[in-house]
Amino acid sequence: MSISRRTARSSVRALGVAAASAALALSAAGNALACDISEFSAAAICDGSKGVITVTDKDPTGVSATVTVYLENNGADERLVGSQEVKGSREGVTITFEEDWQPNAEYRVHVKAGDQVDEDIKPNLVTPSTACRTDTPTPTPPESTPPAESESATPTPTQTPAQTPTPSAPEGSSSAPAPAESVSNAPSPAAGESNLAETGASSSTGMIAGIAGALVVVGGGSVFLGFRRRGTGEGR
Repeated sequence: MSISRRTARSSVRALGVAAASAALALSAAGNALACDISEFSAAAICDGSKGVITVTDKDPTGVSATVTVYLENNGADERLVGSQEVKGSREGVTITFEEDWQPNAEYRVHVKAGDQVDEDIKPNLVTPSTACRTDTPTPTPPESTPPAESESATPTPTQTPAQTPTPSAPEGSSSAPAPAESVSNAPSPAAGESNLAETGASSSTGMIAGIAGALVVVGGGSVFLGFRRRGTGEGR
């Protein structure tokens, strides 16, 4: 059975279309499984009181990629922050760079994944306008002071000459002055005994004085009588 040229041409054309379709499908599948820069994202966040930069890889193929972060200054790399390896997943794998970033700082994040990706994440990462912590200490409120009126209301004691403090007495001596002796007309018992002993007066002084007076009278009378007798005897 012979095949006509028209039938042969139709068959070749159909095979070509099928081959082209298969090539397109394989190309699309390959592109779907390839790593892409759109699967990477970066963010500047706070970890407690310090700032960090995170990069998330959502490559479902898990192609190993190298992520490098630079601090930018006027469109040029000022400082290398760090470089890390990451293997992404459909859910996403996140790596963290410790960087105490300043507000409104700009960072360039570069991704290199084999021969599939070698470019920066666009646009560059710009940090928030508020830092994670402030270096300015919280001012301490001043201590409360009493109002000026209360100070002026209390009079300040002034020292007058009459209030001049008396010099302190030396150690071992009484600081209180000795009390002045009170003058009394009534003699104390001790003083009365001392005066009676000196003058000879006592409770029996009157009796002793009477006996002494009687003895003097008797003695005087005896002397008088003696002289009289002597004079009478001489006259005879």
